Amino acid sequence: MDKILLPNSLIFGGGTLKEIINLLDSLGKTKPFIITDNNMVELGIIKPLEIYLSESQIKYEIYKDTIPEPTSESILNAVDILKSGKFDSIIAFGGGSPIDSAKAISALASYGGKMSDYKFPYIFNKQAIPIIAIPTTAGTGSEVTKFTIITDEKTDEKMLCVGTGFLPAAAIVDYELSLTVPARTTADTGIDALTHAIEAYVSKKANFFSDTQALAAMKLIFPNLRLVFKNGNDKKAREKVMIGSTLAGMAFSNASVALVHGMSRPIGANYHVPHGLSNAMLLPTITQFSISGSPLRYSECAKAMGIAEANDSQNLSNQKLIDALYILNKDLNVPSLAEYGINKEDFIGKLDILSKQAIDSGSPANNPIVPSHNQIKDLYLKLWS
Repeated sequence: MDKILLPNSLIFGGGTLKEIINLLDSLGKTKPFIITDNNMVELGIIKPLEIYLSESQIKYEIYKDTIPEPTSESILNAVDILKSGKFDSIIAFGGGSPIDSAKAISALASYGGKMSDYKFPYIFNKQAIPIIAIPTTAGTGSEVTKFTIITDEKTDEKMLCVGTGFLPAAAIVDYELSLTVPARTTADTGIDALTHAIEAYVSKKANFFSDTQALAAMKLIFPNLRLVFKNGNDKKAREKVMIGSTLAGMAFSNASVALVHGMSRPIGANYHVPHGLSNAMLLPTITQFSISGSPLRYSECAKAMGIAEANDSQNLSNQKLIDALYILNKDLNVPSLAEYGINKEDFIGKLDILSKQAIDSGSPANNPIVPSHNQIKDLYLKLWS
C-alpha cells in the first residue's frame, strides 16, 4: 500500500498570490506569522503579500532573519516570537531556506525540544502550527514535502527531518514570484528540482504516483531550464519550471531522494555550498555510477527529458543521459569543487566524515546501487577529476 501525502490546498498560476486571503479563511486563521528572508523584504518582493493582508485588515508580523542553509541556532529567535505572539498560522515566503526554517520553527514552537530531537530516523507525525508555503524559486519543492533540512552548527551535520508534521497545510505556486530570481540561483534551484525528479523515479521507494509526477516534472524542467537561465523574463518557461519543481517535490516527498542528495548535504554543511549547486556538482558523476542498477528507469528518464529518442536502446539512452547532464552543467556554469574554492587537502582529509554523514542521512540506501563507505569516498574524489 502506498500512502500519498500532499497539502490540503494547492493553488497554481500567475497572479495567484492574491488567493492568500481565501486560503487563510478556509483554514480559519486570522493572525499569520510571516517567515521570510531579508532579500524578499529589501527587494520588495514580499510587498504584494503585505498589501493583500493589509487590505483585508489581517494583522501579521514579518520575521526576515532566516539564513541560507538554516541552522539550529538561526531559528530559535523566531520560535520565541511565534510562541509569545499568539499567532495561529505561518506564511512561509521565499526560497527553500525560509520554507525549511518555517517547518522547523512550527515544530519547535508547537512541541519544544531541540532540532536534533527531530532528525531522522525519528518521524515527526504530530499536528503543528499550520503553514501556508509560497515559494519564490523553482527548486526545492519544499512547499509540498514532509521534509526539512536543518544544519547542526556544532557538528556541521545537515539533519534530515521527516514527517507529516512538516508538510504545509497549503501552498501557492505563483511563477510570477520567480521572475526576478538571478541566473545563478535559477540554475542551482532548477538542477535541484531536476535531481528530485530523477532520484524519485529511480529510488527503491518509487511508486505509481511518484513515477507519474517525476516523469511530468522532467518533461517540464529539462527543456526549459536553459531558457530561464538565459532569460529570466521568459514567462512560459518560468511557469513550466515552477510547476515542474512542485511536481518533483510531490514525487520525492512520496518516494524519496537517493545518493545525490545523501552526498550533497555534507558538502553543503562542511563547505557552505548552496544545496542546489552541490547537487549539480554531483548529478552527472552519481548518475554514471548508478545507471547499471536501474538501466531501464534511467533510460526512461532520458526519454522523458527529450534527450533520447523513443526507439533508442537502453544503453544508447543512458549514454545520452550521462553526456547531457555533463553538458547541462557546462551550459549553466556549474563550478567544480576546485573552482568553487574548496581546498583539496582539507576535502580529502574529511572524506571519512563526509561519507559517514552521507550514509547517516539515510538517502543512499534508496539508490539503485547502494554504495559502501569506501565507494562514497571514491565518488567524492571523482569530483576533482
